[in-house]
Amino acid sequence: MEGDAELQDLYREVLLDYFRSSTRKGKCDPADLRAHGINPVCGDELEITAELKDGKVAKLRYAGHGCVISQASAAMMAEALEGADIPKAKALVGAFKKLMLENGDAASLPPELEQLASLEGVRKFPLRVKCATLGWNTVMQGFEASKS
Repeated sequence: MEGDAELQDLYREVLLDYFRSSTRKGKCDPADLRAHGINPVCGDELEITAELKDGKVAKLRYAGHGCVISQASAAMMAEALEGADIPKAKALVGAFKKLMLENGDAASLPPELEQLASLEGVRKFPLRVKCATLGWNTVMQGFEASKS
């Protein structure tokens, strides 16, 4: 059991580090992809913008406000998707949503999503799953709207 507590502490630190990070906060202007998402239960709100170049997510930024979970997850998402080609980015979104919504195994996440194992414990709190998936759902709306 002691190992579980240490792992939870490590995950908590990972989430706080991403929450505090400003590396990919902001907006792309001009943006080829722009989407807005709201989680009314928690009050989280995100705007996702991206520059798409040569079939890839050249730059991805998020702006908005919300809880540690939604902001950390958006930061991790931006890091994971930036530089990926669009089909790969969509597959990564699917892999994360499978982890969160279908009780997927964190050990089977692609290497690009390794940090997201820190959100696995959120599944115990169904209302918080919406916080973790807000950015991911929002970026998919953006892909669909931009016909990417």
